[in-house]
Amino acid sequence: MKAHVLITFLFLCIHCSAQGPHHMLLANRLPTDSSSKTSMGQRIYNDTISAHPSTSYTQLIYQKREHIKAAPGTKSVLFNKTGQKLYAMNLEGMSIYEFDQASRMIQREFKFKPTEGTGWDYETNKPMPSFEEKPVEACLSHDDKLLWVSLHNAASIVPIPTEPLSAYKTDSSTKKWKRKKVYIEYTGSTIKDSIQVPVVATGLTPKIIARTADSKHLLVSNWHSHSVSVLATDTAAFPYAKTVNTLPVSAIPRGIVVDDQRKRSYVAIMGGASIAVINNDTWVKESEIPVASNPRHIVLANNGRLLVSYNRLARIACIDPISGKTLFTAATPAQPRTIALSKNNKFLFVTCYSSDKVEVFKINDNSFTRLASLSCKGHPVGVDIFEDDNKLEAWVCSYNNGTINIFSFAKK
Repeated sequence: MKAHVLITFLFLCIHCSAQGPHHMLLANRLPTDSSSKTSMGQRIYNDTISAHPSTSYTQLIYQKREHIKAAPGTKSVLFNKTGQKLYAMNLEGMSIYEFDQASRMIQREFKFKPTEGTGWDYETNKPMPSFEEKPVEACLSHDDKLLWVSLHNAASIVPIPTEPLSAYKTDSSTKKWKRKKVYIEYTGSTIKDSIQVPVVATGLTPKIIARTADSKHLLVSNWHSHSVSVLATDTAAFPYAKTVNTLPVSAIPRGIVVDDQRKRSYVAIMGGASIAVINNDTWVKESEIPVASNPRHIVLANNGRLLVSYNRLARIACIDPISGKTLFTAATPAQPRTIALSKNNKFLFVTCYSSDKVEVFKINDNSFTRLASLSCKGHPVGVDIFEDDNKLEAWVCSYNNGTINIFSFAKK
């Protein structure tokens, strides 16, 4: 019988120091295990839904901005379900920071061992010497027990465990599988751990990773391969995900969103002027929705509409994926990149890269209303949202100056 424990056997050849202060540190910092147990004591992790903060508010009132230090070239940020932890993907730093939301402090750093590779100079549009281990985007799966990270120059994604480390057994049958070494440092401790994470091949220059609600499938947009990788996950079998289909698309893909109710996935074709539609039953591309030029990021509202940022056009749009019609749009400052929805789906946050702005819009039935235009130095690129019953925080990473700005709003 296959075991379904996600973390206790996920990673092989893991070096852990003898029992010491770092185990207590982990126990204090990491969330409690919310898994259920079978009669045999076997743990089964489900994608449970965490308690949601109040969504009855209709106004956001800006209160303050905070700055916290990140790393060079932070590309994206991602909260876990509870909002207690935020993961920052540091492309140039070749690392991932795990922040505690309440204290604003780094708890752990996952640092890759660099290996030489070929990168891409986006200014000259030419290859350049670089390193493989450059984290771009990420996706949490299996009840937040796994952090899947795309590596810009490695043509692959890697799964990183978010649970405490313990003793692991080596399975000799998997020794041939490629791995990457990750060092783990704990704030307030001199002790370090290291793990060997499996390398799961995708196309060239993987960017966004998205998942189905049940965590059984991942989708990865491959920038230079002009393709989308569809992977089936299996946490009982190394390397925990395998490609089941590779879908060619018409040009460079970037953003991906999964609509589990309609069983469709939508991919923003940033190198063109369309959104590719993927059937989640057959995992084939079934159509394309014509849109404006250069769509970058895409999110799904709870009414089934798609919200899209147009990087080159400096616009955002609301699209009906059934009719394919653009319902309404709004102008933004230059280069809108990542967009994020509030929990009640009434407010949209937009990072505008070259203009050093974060825009906040209210989403009406037939229009956007701009509520705020906030200065954010250092070329903001990634954003994610924390909420409790009383406040909303937009955590925004700036690529050039190695900082995260936290914009706080009161809910009314």
